[in-house]
Parts: sequence; structure tokens; C-alpha cells
Amino acid sequence: MQSLNKNSFNIFDEPVLGHPQGLFILFFTEMWERFSYYGMRALLVLFLMASIGEGGWDWTSVQAMSLYGTYTSMVYLTPILGGYLADRYLGSRNAVLIGAVVMTLGHVSMALEFHHIFLYIGIGCLIIGNGFFKPNMTSIISKMYAEAPEKKDGAYTIFYMGVNAGSFLGIMLCGYLGETLGWSYGFGLAGIFMILGMIQFYFSQKIFGNIGEKPVKESLESPKEVKLEFEGDRLNPFTQVDKIIVFICALAGLIWVINDPMNTIAGSNILKFGSFDASNYVILGAVILFFYLLFSRIIRYPKITRDRMVAIVTFALFMIVYNASFEQAGGSMTIFAKQFTARSLVGSYATLFTTIDFIITVVPILVITWVLFMLFKRIYKKYVVSTIVLILSFSFVWILIGWKLNRDIKSKCFKVEYSSFSEMKLNEESGKKEELKTLVYIASKDLANKKLNTESTDITVAEQFKVGKEVYLLDTDKKGKLMYIEKTRAQKIEPERLIKGKVTEIKKGIEVKASWFGILNSLFIIILAPLFSKWWESKFNPGASVKYGIGLIFIGLGFGALALGSMGIIKGATSASVSMLWLVAAYLFHTLGELCISPVSLSYVSKLVPGRMIALMFGIWYIALAIGNKIAGKMGGQIEHIEKNHSLSYFFLIFTIIPASIGVIAILIYPALKKIMHGVK
Repeated sequence: MQSLNKNSFNIFDEPVLGHPQGLFILFFTEMWERFSYYGMRALLVLFLMASIGEGGWDWTSVQAMSLYGTYTSMVYLTPILGGYLADRYLGSRNAVLIGAVVMTLGHVSMALEFHHIFLYIGIGCLIIGNGFFKPNMTSIISKMYAEAPEKKDGAYTIFYMGVNAGSFLGIMLCGYLGETLGWSYGFGLAGIFMILGMIQFYFSQKIFGNIGEKPVKESLESPKEVKLEFEGDRLNPFTQVDKIIVFICALAGLIWVINDPMNTIAGSNILKFGSFDASNYVILGAVILFFYLLFSRIIRYPKITRDRMVAIVTFALFMIVYNASFEQAGGSMTIFAKQFTARSLVGSYATLFTTIDFIITVVPILVITWVLFMLFKRIYKKYVVSTIVLILSFSFVWILIGWKLNRDIKSKCFKVEYSSFSEMKLNEESGKKEELKTLVYIASKDLANKKLNTESTDITVAEQFKVGKEVYLLDTDKKGKLMYIEKTRAQKIEPERLIKGKVTEIKKGIEVKASWFGILNSLFIIILAPLFSKWWESKFNPGASVKYGIGLIFIGLGFGALALGSMGIIKGATSASVSMLWLVAAYLFHTLGELCISPVSLSYVSKLVPGRMIALMFGIWYIALAIGNKIAGKMGGQIEHIEKNHSLSYFFLIFTIIPASIGVIAILIYPALKKIMHGVK
């Protein structure tokens, strides 16, 4: 087998921007995978909650967020198994390819939206594929820099930029296509780039030498003697009771996580026996057992290791609160953007947004294209197929971006007039007969004796209508919430929901897509990450617990902005027009919080435990993240219930107070945590 020295020498030959060529192969592979993941994530809740007339499934927030929470939690659990299989049997490179293939099948299945089963199959494939893909990309990087550890921080920084670039592009393009042309276009685009990323990686594998190949039998055998770095390295094997508890906790947790959306969506509760619902008892019992196992193992270690593991568990609890709040971005914050944010801009505001959007779209892609050009100069002769795929991928991206920007530039706001009449009807809310407005639909009859009123609404589309043009409007919720619909799509919808209108006025306008706000997180990370890096390297670098505390306070401030912005929305409202600046502020604060917490979280895990325990503690860490994501789904799904019974501001105030309070506690206990970390900084 090729030696590590020889392999490392080859890897660092002819570097790109001071790093191995292989790093940038991983950069673009990860970028396309994140493109697919975040592109689908941006659309999932919007699609599920969209009305039937809009091509969605008309789910409630509870149903949509239950599935969303299960999906985002499971993608943190499967990497534990995927990493183990890669280390023992498959090798990192094979695991990445398997993951990419399975995720591609998942995206293809989700694009076939004509039956519910395809969505569930797709999500299942994405969960499984992610388990193989996610842990093994970073594993390859770690092995690449085994003999150049001083370059590892820079390598992960570049890799992290690929993650954010993929998130940025995926949310922007998949979200735009999904909301503009149809949901299957957005889901399908995510799958296309997953395929391209897989092909590009497959045909450039030789660039990694023997890194990530199948493990040989000799490397799997445990050494007879283990050199202990310090007393904390003392072996603490799992007892038979420990293994039984692990099995029970894993089985109970898995059953509950899968059963929750089954019960919420389809009413199929496998944990209900007669009239007794055991769901809450099962998950509560699993959590209690898990903490018993965790602390029963911790107390068996020597003092220093024991103290440090207590610190990790404390940080993990902070991460649960962080994830439960931060992951509202794909849930309740997306719902807020769709239903309660003023996204239609006219006149100078539309021009200003179009200009800003042009800059923040084109500049990052120019930078990434430049990185691609630098890589192209090094590998185009050796890896022809991979190079061609990369060029085609970016050509496709530029075509889509050009189409999007051109469409937005041509976008106009049209004032459309339509008819209605008033009649005595039963008001379902008051229970009394009142004179209520009724819209004139295409299917409306017996209008001869009705006194028709002229109504008007603004529609914002990239069409070239003229004054007097007859257009179709769709009553999306059967309550008067209207949207423009193309004639070809209108022909497939029942006439009881269609209204004919006439264009009476034209002005400059644009509708900001609800999914667009998701790109702000990646954009702010790209802008602010260098500043935070300088902060961490300065003498003002705060301690671990203080970073968590500051991050959680920023998260709370983000939701505080939404709570303040939504104060004017009356209880029970189904729509509103809150300024989009409140949502921008929320994403800014949340990004500040993420930069305080996310990049340093795994670093502390690796520093606080002996080397042989890292895999175990990473597993516990991923479990904490999964718990946080599931809680995010459960809590976010209550947005409609809380908004109806209290107010939307009350809902966001909950997410303001809890993270901020936990953040203050994290700062206050810093001296105690610093003491039990025993010198780890």
C-alpha cells in the first residue's frame, strides 16, 4: 500500500491557492450537495402548506413542521452509522458516492409530486444518503492534512465557504424556480446538481491517492497495547447493561421520531393502544434512560475526564436550545415570510431591490467562478470528464442566474380590476347573518339581479401586459386571497376558484419570493466570517461558554425583531404586510449567533476528550443536534395555534426569551465551566 508520506507529497503537488487540488474537488462536490439540500429545504414547508390551487398539498403548519422536524433531525442521526460503515467496510470515497447516488434518487422522487408516496420515498433517500455523504467529506479532508496540520484551519475555512456557496445558490435558484414555475422544477433542479456533483467527484477520485479507499484488514485490528496520554484515557468499556440501554433508547427514539409525522399527517399512531396514547411516555422514558446512561458512564472516568465530559454535555444542552431556535429558518420564519411579510415592492423600492439583488447574486458567483478557473488550469488535462462536468455545471448556473435577473428586471406591478357583489351570509366566526362580499367567479350564476361592485388588486409578474388585458386570478384559500395564474394553468383548475380581471394600470414592481430570505444567512456569513475570525484570534477572544451565551442572545434578538415587527398583526389574522426589513434584521442577528456558536462547537468536543473517545462524543453531539431539530419542528408547528389564540408577536416572543435567558445563564456559569475544562481553551 502507498505510504502516507508519498501520498501527501503527491497531494500537495501543484497546489491551488496554496492548498491541494483535491480540496477544491471536495469544495465543489460539497457545494453541489449543499445546493441540493438547502434548495429542497427552502421549498419543503412552502410546498406542503401551499393551497391545492397553488400546486401544494394545503397542509397545516403542524403537519408540515412535523415532517420538516423529523427530516432535519434524522439527517443528524444517520451520519453516525454512515461514518462507522465507511471506517470499517466501505472507505470514505465509496461512502460519498453511495450517499450521492441515494440522495440523487431522493431528489428525483421528490420531483414526482403527483403522489404523496414519492415525497416520503424522496425524504427517506435524502436522510439515508446524507448519512453516507456528510461525515465522510470532512473525513477525507482530515486525512489529506494529516502531515500538514498547520494548514488544516485554512482548509476547513475554504471548505466552509463551499458549504455556504452551495446553500446560497440552492436557496436562490431552487426556491425561485419552485415558486415561479412550479414546485417540481425546484425539487428537480436540486436533483440535477446532485447528479453533477456526483459525476464530478467520481471521475476525479485519483487526485486523492489512497486516501479514503476501503480500509485494509490490518488497519481494523485493535492494537494489543494502547498508549495512554493521561489518566483520562483509561478504558471504560460498555457493559452489557449499557448496550441494552443504548438499544432501547435508539429504538424508542427512532420509533417516536417516525411516528410523530405519521400520527400528525395521517392519523396513524403506532404508539396508541386502545384509548391510551404512549407517545409522550415513550420519548420521555427514552430521554431519561439516555441521561442515566450518559451520567452513569461519566462518573466512571477519572476526575479530569469526568469534568470535561460534563462541560461537553452542558455545551450540548446549549446546542439543543440553539438548534431548536435557529432551525425556525426553514419553518416558522418561512411561513412568516410567505404569509405576513410585504414582499411586493413598487416604484423606486422595486428598482432598489432589483439592484441590490443583482449585486449580491453576481459578485459571489464571480468569486466562485474564479476559484473554478484556478482549479481548471491545474486539472483539465488529468481529469477531463470531471473538468467538463464542472464547466457545464457553472454554465448552467450562469444561464439560470441570467434568466432570473432578466425576469426580475422585466417584472411589473399591474393593477387588476374584478367584480364582486354583497349578499346576506352566515358569518362562521360570529355565527350571525351579515352582509358579506362575494367574489364573481367564472362559474358564478344568476348575476342579473345582483349589484356588482368593482374591486382591485395588485399583481406582480414578469409579463408584458397592456392596459385592458384580460387575466385570470386564483382564489387560493377560498377566502379572497388572490394570485395571478397563467392561462395554461387556469385551464386545469375548477372554475369555482377562478376570477376574470382586467389590467387598468402598469408600474414598476417586483415580488420578492418567500424563499429568497433564506439566502441572507449565507450572505451574512460570507461577509462577517472574516471579522469573527479576527475576533477569535485577538486578545478579546471570549471563553467557550461566553461564546455560546453571546450566540444565544443574538438568536433571541433576531426573534425579538420579528416579535416587534409583528405587533400590529391582529390575533387570528391569516395574512399581513409587515416590512421585510424586520425579517432581514432577524437573519442578521441569527447569523451573528451562528458565527459565535457553530464554527467552534465541534472544536471544543475534539479538545475536551481523549482521542479514542472523539467518535463517541461526536455521536452524542449529533444526537443533541437531532433533538434540537425535532424540537424546532414541534415548536414551529404551533405558529398557527399560538397566533390564533394569542398573537404572532407572542409566538416570536417565546423564541426571544428562552434563547436569550439561556444565553445569560451560559455567560454567568463561565467561571464554573472554565474550571472543569482544566485548561482547555
